[in-house]
Amino acid sequence: MSQDAEKTVKSEIERFVDLEKLGPAGTALEIATSESERAALAKRFGFLGLPAFSARMTVDRKPGGRIVVEGRLKGRIVQACILSLDPVTQELDDAFRLVFAEDVDEERDPESGEALLNANGDAPEPLTGNMLDVGEIAAEQLSLTADPYPRRPGIRLEDVLPKPKGGARRAAPEPRRHPFAGLAALRDKPRRDR
Repeated sequence: MSQDAEKTVKSEIERFVDLEKLGPAGTALEIATSESERAALAKRFGFLGLPAFSARMTVDRKPGGRIVVEGRLKGRIVQACILSLDPVTQELDDAFRLVFAEDVDEERDPESGEALLNANGDAPEPLTGNMLDVGEIAAEQLSLTADPYPRRPGIRLEDVLPKPKGGARRAAPEPRRHPFAGLAALRDKPRRDR
C-alpha cells in the first residue's frame, strides 16, 4: 500500500494526515464521502452502487516510530448476485487496525517482483514519506469488507441453470471407464508358456 503524497494514481477519497504534525495524543477524523466520491469508488471496485459510505479513524504514533491506524467503516454496497446478476445489498459495519513503520522492506517475489503477503497479521506495512492517505486506507478496507461472492437470499444454482428440453429427466451418466482398465485386461489375460 503506497502512501506517498506524490503517487501517480489519485485516490477517490484523499484525506491526508501529516505525520510530522501528529501530536502525542494522535488525531481522530471522520470521513464522510460525497456522492461523486462514492460513485468513483463503486466504479473502481465494480459495485452496482455505493449509496452510503463513511469511516471514523484514529491515527496514533506508538513507541518505535510505528503509526497505528484504527477505524470503523459503515455504509451500504450494492453488487450483482453471482448467480442471477440481480442487485444484492450488503450493510457494512466493520472495524480494522493497520500498523505502519518506516524502514520496512516489502518482501518481493524474485521472479515477478510483486509484493508478498506476510503471514503475521500484525506485521507493519511500509511507511514512505510523512503524509498518510487515510482516505485510501478506508477505500482499501472497503474493498476487503465487500462480499467477494454476493448472492441473493434463497437463490440456488438450479434456479438459474437452463431446464432440460421436453421436460424429460436427464439420462443417467455413462459409467466412466477407469484409466487403467486396459492394463487390468492385460493382467487378467492368460499367458502363453514359453
